[in-house]
Amino acid sequence: MPLPLMPKATAVWLIDNTSLTFEQIADFCGLHSLEIQAMADGDVSGSIVGLDPIMNGQLTKEEISRCEADKEARLVLLENEASVTIRNKNAKYTPVSRRGDRPDAIMWLIRNHPELSDTQICKLIGTTKPSINAIRDKTHKNIVNIKPRNPVTLGLCREADLEKAVIIARGRSSLTNTENK
Repeated sequence: MPLPLMPKATAVWLIDNTSLTFEQIADFCGLHSLEIQAMADGDVSGSIVGLDPIMNGQLTKEEISRCEADKEARLVLLENEASVTIRNKNAKYTPVSRRGDRPDAIMWLIRNHPELSDTQICKLIGTTKPSINAIRDKTHKNIVNIKPRNPVTLGLCREADLEKAVIIARGRSSLTNTENK
């Protein structure tokens, strides 16, 4: 079952503004009923500001009234564009602790898979073309300390993504080789 955006803030608002049971709120927000009870007692949610699910288009007043009348009924989240978050597949976040490993991964990819294009390397490990060119030209500021290491073992990309990129690059290079003959 899909959960509302900001479930704890939504739970705080439902506790403060409705007569729903703790179980109903917990079920709707994906939390435990004891956590809802602690929020109602003020033990947990001291700094959490309530978020109105009606204003967000996640619930209607009629749905809340229906569940307030029948304590066994469960709230149903409305499906709308705001409740569905779409993550960009190309967005690549690398934690700060792993960012120093990127040059090592770039060097490994350049040495072991020269058929990969700069764009493919950028997508695989979330780097930029100037960084790739600096490592390839050996003008990177930290070139002395760069040691080629597999980006999969570093946790910068998945094995399946690397294999897919290599297959695509090899297919592209074999096409250009046959066209040149």
